[in-house]
Amino acid sequence: MSSELARVFGAVGAVGLVLLLVGMRRELRVAGLVAWAAGCGALAIYLAPHGHHRFFAAAAVLGLIAAGAGAWIVLRKPWLLALATLACVPARIPVHVGVTQANLLLPLYAVVAVAAIALAWELYGDDQRTRELGPLAWPVAAFVGWDGLSLLWSQDVRQGAIELLFFVLPFGLLAVALARLRWSRAWALTLTVQLALMALIFAVIGIAQYETRNIFWNPKVRVDNAYAPSAWFYRVNSVFYDPSIYGRFLVVGILASLVIVLRHRGDPLWRIAATLTIGITWAGLLPSFSQSSFVALGVATVVAAVFLWRWRSAYLVGVAVLALAVVVAGSPQIRHRVEGKTSLSSLTSNRSTLASTGIKVALHHPAAGVGVGAFKHAYADYKHLKGKEPKAAASHTAPITVAAELGLPGLLIFIWLVVAALAVAFRRLGRGFEGAMRLGFGLALVAILVHCLFYNALFEDPTFWGLLALVAVAARSDLPTVEAT
Repeated sequence: MSSELARVFGAVGAVGLVLLLVGMRRELRVAGLVAWAAGCGALAIYLAPHGHHRFFAAAAVLGLIAAGAGAWIVLRKPWLLALATLACVPARIPVHVGVTQANLLLPLYAVVAVAAIALAWELYGDDQRTRELGPLAWPVAAFVGWDGLSLLWSQDVRQGAIELLFFVLPFGLLAVALARLRWSRAWALTLTVQLALMALIFAVIGIAQYETRNIFWNPKVRVDNAYAPSAWFYRVNSVFYDPSIYGRFLVVGILASLVIVLRHRGDPLWRIAATLTIGITWAGLLPSFSQSSFVALGVATVVAAVFLWRWRSAYLVGVAVLALAVVVAGSPQIRHRVEGKTSLSSLTSNRSTLASTGIKVALHHPAAGVGVGAFKHAYADYKHLKGKEPKAAASHTAPITVAAELGLPGLLIFIWLVVAALAVAFRRLGRGFEGAMRLGFGLALVAILVHCLFYNALFEDPTFWGLLALVAVAARSDLPTVEAT
């Protein structure tokens, strides 16, 4: 398939997802689902390595059969879709086909296929639910639509197709399917416990890696550890590929347990178990040495204090500022920067240079950006970097990436989406179970949004899309008999 056809089908798939998100008539939503499937299929053909089409066709047929069986189960127990999604979030499988190598969320894509078939079955039936994401439907649709249309002018069609096929299109549909869940206290609690237990298990694995000096999956982390300046500095990744992704997952798990500690008023064993879980998970977070994860956890904790203790939270903020001052005073690198002996680029491991150059790229393309997936290409052109995929052009800040790839319209839509999501998440935080769940979802959303300021993996993170859906479901929890409209 030519790159020009890939551009068209990428836009078609995105427009189809938009119809699913905001369409009111069943015919429009069915057409949207068909367009979404056509776009995904065409992009898969475009990206598939040459000489393996029969293998992929056979795998697709078998996958659809298995997905059909999974959809039959999910239609009877819808919340199993949420549990399966969470279980598959860490599972990146190394795939080697010819000369192509990638770490793909293959189990999660199987869950997306299940969700698509279940959604198709409900749309063809008598189900009248629409705009399941509620107040978030329009901002999500606007972002998806603009992101997909930008493939038409993207400077890097292949990378843009990858962004759409493996992240925006599947996770956007998954968000629609998850947002159709009817609120259930039992299932919401089950999901919270599953998250805390997964984080605990992964933390124990991370601690064991630190003790045994044995890293899974990622050879780059092994090399970095081999050249570490101190023996105590040894980054771990548990079952994840990247230590920062590992750290981010643990932060979300810690926040789930923190809400139980702060809001549970029943059996004290719950609070004791949650406290122990936080302690062990925190111990597993430390050897990730993910600065972005530590900042995300700190900000989310302060937000929790503000909502729970109001003006009394100022004491916690003061302690945090004091702790930061102690870190600054005790760090030679930061101290030298304050004294003018270290450059900002060196202090931030060159990320300040990446950010400033990314802003310049965005300013050079304010109207529509360089197109989805083209940040690295545009950055390399601006800096005159050599090589097909120069590592020095990697982005580390999601908002800057959005501004560069989607221009000012994309940045405004992104801000709209973030503000709307936080507004819905932190609305009506009562003292009951539903209020506690809303607080937990909101804190997790805050942590991921803060994390994306230092690590460009927001729309590539299925947890973010899942939280958008759960925030919408929790917002309807006070009205259990009212359908989404």
